[in-house]
Amino acid sequence: MTNRILHVSADFSDPIERFKTPVIKSFLGLTACDFDHSVVSINRVSPSLSNLTSLLLRPQSNAHLVQNQQLFSEGIALEYAAPGKGLFHRSMLERLGGHIAQIATSQDKPFDLLVGHKLTIEGIAVARAAEIAGIPYALTIQGNSDRKILKARPDLRDIFRSIYQNASMVCTFTPVARNAIERMLGKRKDGIALIPCPTELDAVVEPKVTGGDLISVFHLKNHKVKNLEGLTSAASRLRGKAGDRTISILGGGSPAQLTLCKDITAEAKQFLFAGPVDRNEMPIRMNEACALVVPSRAESFGLVFIEALFAGLPIIYPKGTAIDGYFDDLSFALAVDARSPQSISEAMERAILEESEIKQRLAEWQQSGASERFTRTAIARNYKAALQSALVG
Repeated sequence: MTNRILHVSADFSDPIERFKTPVIKSFLGLTACDFDHSVVSINRVSPSLSNLTSLLLRPQSNAHLVQNQQLFSEGIALEYAAPGKGLFHRSMLERLGGHIAQIATSQDKPFDLLVGHKLTIEGIAVARAAEIAGIPYALTIQGNSDRKILKARPDLRDIFRSIYQNASMVCTFTPVARNAIERMLGKRKDGIALIPCPTELDAVVEPKVTGGDLISVFHLKNHKVKNLEGLTSAASRLRGKAGDRTISILGGGSPAQLTLCKDITAEAKQFLFAGPVDRNEMPIRMNEACALVVPSRAESFGLVFIEALFAGLPIIYPKGTAIDGYFDDLSFALAVDARSPQSISEAMERAILEESEIKQRLAEWQQSGASERFTRTAIARNYKAALQSALVG
């Protein structure tokens, strides 16, 4: 009999909000043959003053909590009322947990496991729902959001620790997130499963020395978090052969966003805004380049780095975030201080001047078996094992 799992996520595309990250949906798709997955996709809305008053005056009633709920192919999408800026954060999410418990127990077939896809938001609701429904729960740690809320809410540290320690299974995408959570909340007896995010662009393309451009891949609306300003400062420091190399920005944007980004990069002559590249064409474009440089200020994972390595392209990535910890001391993955243009510039110069040697090391890594953990096959196998451990536990 196939185990039924109910996932609770604020990062799942649904009829209420269609444009969300596809990561959680990908994990469920990879294990759809192994489990019967359903989703409660949650969307927070700010309550009106009258609704908030009703919620606060009637703490035992959830009549005004869920304001919109509708079925969709993967499960149930809903909007729940809660103030912004973390006001009544725990109480509103615990009340949402009561509603989720009703969903979980009203089905014709019972659920065997609940999964919350962030500790500090969905985890509160899922832990409460699991307590009410008598179902075990598991967690996914999401680096940026969970670390940010844990730092901002020391008053909730004990409840976060309890939810984390009492979960049947905890997994996360990156060593950075795992290490940060263990520093703040302690180590679990069963540890934290480390499972990278999946990409469909995981076919190996052998590196080739092209003397091509440096590329950076992002939508222009995200230029701040992708640190275009820092990349510009770094480019202006390059001299000689390295200083002559084109830096192509691959990604779409509005005319206003393009104008703004051109203004930001005006001090450096190397930039070319090449527009978006079709996803299926991206490995070919990457294989023609010298290196990928995305010195982001923050990244939950940074799939583009993994996609580049499979496409035979060395990477320059930010320390302390994204994929940091997966590629320590490997010359084809250069970690930089995103706050230091000098650090970024030195990595760019090295990628240009040592292209042949660096791409040879990348080719060896591709063929060594070390890349296998980032393939969809391995990720599906490891996520299946993690969920099975939660069901057994």
